[in-house]
Amino acid sequence: MEEGKVKEKLWNANYRKVWVANFMLFFSFMLLTPLLPLYLQEEFGADKEAIGLVLAGYSVTTLIIRPFSGYFVDSFPRKIVLLTCYLLFALFFGGYILAGSLLAFTWVRTLHGLPFGAATVSNSTVAIDVLPSSRRSEGIGYYGLSNNIATAIGPTVALLIWAEIESFDLLFYLSLGFALIGFCIDSTLQLKPRPTVQGKEKLSFDRFILLKGWSQGVAMICFAFSYGVLATYIAIYGQEELGITSGTGLFFALLAGGLILSRLTGTRTLRKGQITRNASVGIAVSLLGYFLFASMHNLWGYYGAALIIGLGNGHMFPAFQSMFINLAPHERRGTANSTLLVSWDVGMGLGTLIGGMVAQYHGFHAAFWWAWGVNAAGAALFYLYSRGHFLRNKLR
Repeated sequence: MEEGKVKEKLWNANYRKVWVANFMLFFSFMLLTPLLPLYLQEEFGADKEAIGLVLAGYSVTTLIIRPFSGYFVDSFPRKIVLLTCYLLFALFFGGYILAGSLLAFTWVRTLHGLPFGAATVSNSTVAIDVLPSSRRSEGIGYYGLSNNIATAIGPTVALLIWAEIESFDLLFYLSLGFALIGFCIDSTLQLKPRPTVQGKEKLSFDRFILLKGWSQGVAMICFAFSYGVLATYIAIYGQEELGITSGTGLFFALLAGGLILSRLTGTRTLRKGQITRNASVGIAVSLLGYFLFASMHNLWGYYGAALIIGLGNGHMFPAFQSMFINLAPHERRGTANSTLLVSWDVGMGLGTLIGGMVAQYHGFHAAFWWAWGVNAAGAALFYLYSRGHFLRNKLR
């Protein structure tokens, strides 16, 4: 933006609504995330490998629906798509309450990934639509704060409730309630009609996956793999190896604190168009955090890595989202968003599944070294190829 020009309003009414609705979506999700491995272990006697398989199912179905979500969001009225997906996401929490066996729980958890994947694509695409073009990269950074704050508060609240009441059913009901609140907020959005993708090219493969962003997507898979290993097994690792019975909430709070701090500082450089700089810094900091977690098996490594990884990911993720958006034409925003999230889902699913197998047969230490190694591979790809590819091919 040139000097002397008045900034367009960032926090308009629609943007505030999708921001809060996204917070509710992830808050309801994060209420369950840190305790589901313990729930499966205590209620159904599942071992580490079985836990990995059950939880990976959610990522698989989320992955399957993401490319189609981008197509639907670009091809049909976005508010209708958003509300349908969000309502289904909320109602699935009732299925956890009704599931009385490991098999039933596995089906509910696996199918829940479908509306979750579609709702996150829809909500984030609407958020980009309602942002002023001059402040889009900045707004993307702030939008991610809704995820980060939910990530900080959700696990902490869940673990406090569990420590006092030890009721998984209460957590399931709370998740259902908060998700319904988010649905009600999104239902009040006032969106302008937008042109949808028409014609024969709607069936092309590029309508579902942004092919131009393939190298950024592969790098994101590597980064998500590392996070998937830590996020899924952090509670059991802390309890079994470090004797931490109530500190997982602090781990996620420090992680989210780093995410929030780096997003608040990183939005200034994003506003100036320094997208690859933000990504480069974030990747390097995250890699350091995973190395610390894998190499130091004590409280300093446990909590220090949480803050460092948060600082790194908070710079990296909005920069990657801006890269995907800037590689796509305006009518492909849904596809660009879904491609980013597909990459994240693939990595999270592989991290959850492979991390569980490695932990089962070789221990947690080996699993966390895998997390660092895959992260390092993603960093190498970005520095050697993806960064230059983006600068050569960006559209704006």
